[in-house]
Amino acid sequence: SYVVLSKLSAGSSYIVTVTAKQGRAQSDALTSIITTGTKSDKLNVILDSSVTEYKLTGLLSMSRYIVLVQGERDGHYTSLVTTEFITGKLRFPFPTECSQELLNGALQSGEVDIFPQGKEGQAVRVYCDMETDGGGWTVFQRRMNGKTDFYRTWSEYSAGFGNLSEEFWLGNELLHNLTSVGPVSLRVDMRSGNETAYAHYANFSIDSVERKYALTVSGYTGTAGDSMRYHNGRPFSTRDKDTDPLGIHCARAYMGGWWYKNCYKTNLNGLFGINSNNQGIVWIDWKGKDASIPFTEMKFRPSRFSPATHG
Repeated sequence: SYVVLSKLSAGSSYIVTVTAKQGRAQSDALTSIITTGTKSDKLNVILDSSVTEYKLTGLLSMSRYIVLVQGERDGHYTSLVTTEFITGKLRFPFPTECSQELLNGALQSGEVDIFPQGKEGQAVRVYCDMETDGGGWTVFQRRMNGKTDFYRTWSEYSAGFGNLSEEFWLGNELLHNLTSVGPVSLRVDMRSGNETAYAHYANFSIDSVERKYALTVSGYTGTAGDSMRYHNGRPFSTRDKDTDPLGIHCARAYMGGWWYKNCYKTNLNGLFGINSNNQGIVWIDWKGKDASIPFTEMKFRPSRFSPATHG
């Protein structure tokens, strides 16, 4: 059985506490958080006669919905059929990264809000890849069309920049926070024409700003070749903050922030579409130095996540 809570404000969160009483005895309290929809949460859908089912997406957890269905043919309408339901409780009401959002039932790739600091922290908008190798990947870099300038300052790379639906860098500070809470794996997906390649690293993390966002990466498998291994342990460099060991300002020379060494065996933040002078988006073990890769995505998820066990 259930109780409908009335007179709640739209677009608001409520803490609901439930106890059971019998005589003088009282159970332990059960507490949950519910979020009401906005007043404009109304969706009209017209379906072709061949459609036999329709999936409702983007519903709020522990919320009441009313569905009205009516058929039409040649201007004649059937009687209105009405049903209502209450959505269940989310496994992770405040997901900290995309694998938790996947376990909440979000099966389509796209933008979502996560809560890296839990329910007490601010929501952060990220892009989740829910399809590749079982899904649950939080994407932190994408190159695809050259619309976003990656020749940026230290503060810009720290905070993040770009468009989540196109090209972007999620931000080194957030990357540090998300990859330092437990074992994390890295996946890099690349595409050039009809060719694809990937690199998977079982161990991946980004250190703190005090350690200049140094990269830890190991445990390679994949089809692209192990170009990232060369950069293991290297601090991040940008055009205004040089951390290169030999005094070569690689970030200025190759026009993008990266974990340079002397200077790189991969640089996915280089100039888009430049196929000469080692200036492009490069993964040497796959395409060499003078073939700029048109599409790249870098993403991570918890190492313990198993694609076979979610759902």
